Amino acid sequence: MAEEHMREPVGLDGLPPMYSILKGEVVSVTAYGAFVKIPGYRKQGLVHKSEMSACRVENPAEIVDVGEQVWIKVIGKEMKDDKVKLSFSMKSVNQGTGRDLDPNNVIAEQDERRRRQFRDHSGQRITLEAVLNTTCKKCGCRGHFAKDCFSSPGLQYSLLPEEEEEEPLSTQITQSEPQKRKKEKKAKKEKKKKKERKRENSSSDSSNEDAKRPKHSHTHSEKKKKHKKHKHKSK
Repeated sequence: MAEEHMREPVGLDGLPPMYSILKGEVVSVTAYGAFVKIPGYRKQGLVHKSEMSACRVENPAEIVDVGEQVWIKVIGKEMKDDKVKLSFSMKSVNQGTGRDLDPNNVIAEQDERRRRQFRDHSGQRITLEAVLNTTCKKCGCRGHFAKDCFSSPGLQYSLLPEEEEEEPLSTQITQSEPQKRKKEKKAKKEKKKKKERKRENSSSDSSNEDAKRPKHSHTHSEKKKKHKKHKHKSK
């Protein structure tokens, strides 16, 4: 199977065909992958760390070393900034025998689809940011073009300032302050009432004692007078 995919390079400027399996040499290792040079081709290809093994790879230097011979499968050819970029895969090839582990290219196509979706999403984010930074000539608002403006003449809408959102908090604080004052007033009134009650009780007790004392002295004086009269008669 490996021999069927092996093809002679078409000159030094040629590129290996897609999904072909070749043996190459690791020329450099980076934090995101390893660059592999194929004999007979001038262009090097990148084996991203996600294509090194079926397991998750954190450090590519733990998988390959510079000068090591590895089997690769060509899974991508892309023109970017007038330069051709080759993408290789090691996990799709048996590193011992060079046998294709993805003969129908299902895994390779899925990975390419994911990379394409990621590029599309990143492009959408950039265009959205550009739109948000524009100013509408029709209504004068930011965030959309004049052709997308839905405002009619005479009607304008603007965003509310952020300070108004904080007003409910201030109103809650102002509402809670009168309630605290009311509670304090009630507590003061209750203290005054208690003091007045104590005073009334103490005054009533003193009046009762004063009322009892004259009666006792009066009866005692009357007894003394009777005793004197009794002595006078006996003489």
